Amino acid sequence: MDISSLNSAYADIYGTQQSQTASKVEEVLDGDMTQKTEDELMDACKQFEAYFVEQMFKEMMKTVPKSEETTSYGSNLTEYMKDNLLQEIAADSTEGNSLGLAQMLYEQMKRNYDL
Repeated sequence: MDISSLNSAYADIYGTQQSQTASKVEEVLDGDMTQKTEDELMDACKQFEAYFVEQMFKEMMKTVPKSEETTSYGSNLTEYMKDNLLQEIAADSTEGNSLGLAQMLYEQMKRNYDL
């Protein structure tokens, strides 16, 4: 297996992972929310907050200057690892109620759907 095929494999995994995260949040929020329990609603709100924080971190990472010495192979692998790390940090920060966005969203949806 040569480096170009590894590079392609990491690029495919990286793209797939991003779309899976977004579709997972959409899947939870789709449908009739009046049939959801309060725990399911809070879980959906936490997943949304984690996704929001992750996207915010990714945009902040774009402001960091990149080194010109990295190869495309190293760059894709580094980006993949950064994305995994950012997802974990975002999920952990949501569990700690860092922003409170999930709680505010939960309360608003609870009022709107009369749960």
